[in-house]
Amino acid sequence: MLLYETLDRFEKKFGYLKKKGLRINGLKMVDPKRKKHVIDVSRPLVFDNRLLPKVFEGLEIKAVIHGDLPVEFKVDRSKPDWQKKEYIWAPERFEHFVDRCCNDIKKQLGNMGMSREDVLSALCFGDFEAHKQKIEAMVNEGKLPAYGKN
Repeated sequence: MLLYETLDRFEKKFGYLKKKGLRINGLKMVDPKRKKHVIDVSRPLVFDNRLLPKVFEGLEIKAVIHGDLPVEFKVDRSKPDWQKKEYIWAPERFEHFVDRCCNDIKKQLGNMGMSREDVLSALCFGDFEAHKQKIEAMVNEGKLPAYGKN
């Protein structure tokens, strides 16, 4: 029961983001053994992720992207082992998209005064530099393929 009350408070606090494309899907169990739940949401790619917390009252926010992706993020998922050759959320993909569509993205986000770095962080899970460093480390460890080396 407490989980649903937390979800209600989350909806009251962040429901205004529905106008920007956020969908609040509800609670989702991600670990049945530990009975771990998350708040399941989805959002369009062009969305200011800095407006959403990573955790709300002890529940992680699990966000996925819905809708069509721009050309920079198109990956042929029909190829076997495609994920071993391409990483869809490579920082370079965000940079190419922002460089191509910066003004349109700013309009969609409702803030024409944003810097390139602000736009990148808004789209890229809230902190572009942190994402970039994390991905570079994973590429160096061989956990992810390097961008453009397929």
